[in-house]
Amino acid sequence: MSKVNITVNGKATSATVEDRLLLVDYLREGRNLTGTHVGCDTSQCGACLVMVDGKAVKACTMLAVQADGTEVQTIEGIATDGNLHPMQEAFRENHGLQCGFCTPGMIMTGIDMVNRHGTDLDEKTIREDLEGNICRCTGYHNIVKSIAAGAKAMAN
Repeated sequence: MSKVNITVNGKATSATVEDRLLLVDYLREGRNLTGTHVGCDTSQCGACLVMVDGKAVKACTMLAVQADGTEVQTIEGIATDGNLHPMQEAFRENHGLQCGFCTPGMIMTGIDMVNRHGTDLDEKTIREDLEGNICRCTGYHNIVKSIAAGAKAMAN
């Protein structure tokens, strides 16, 4: 057992956890932040994507003890003052979801794309960067449109 101190969505958290506890389980079970989904347990689908110190991380591949001392942002932490994040709003406006299971990871990936590439994203870049995310419902067309629109909105 180890003690971890992790800032989650701007709030300091502390817990004693098993050394083998995954970050995704810490967030879902320990913090009741269920927007971070467990889709595959093999880091293939991207449903568990969160930001750790501003970088995209698949939370099913990181232990909670590895996150000790970091800042973690989940899908629940990106809206501000009751307003959706521009990327969330773009997914809503462009119908970038169907069942919604992959949506939190897709949105967090979109934000990460903007952080790495800037707000002028082309379709090729978006599709290439989505390789680590799986959607079982859609053909990705509206997801790509949503990320492009979200990126433009984040420029403002």
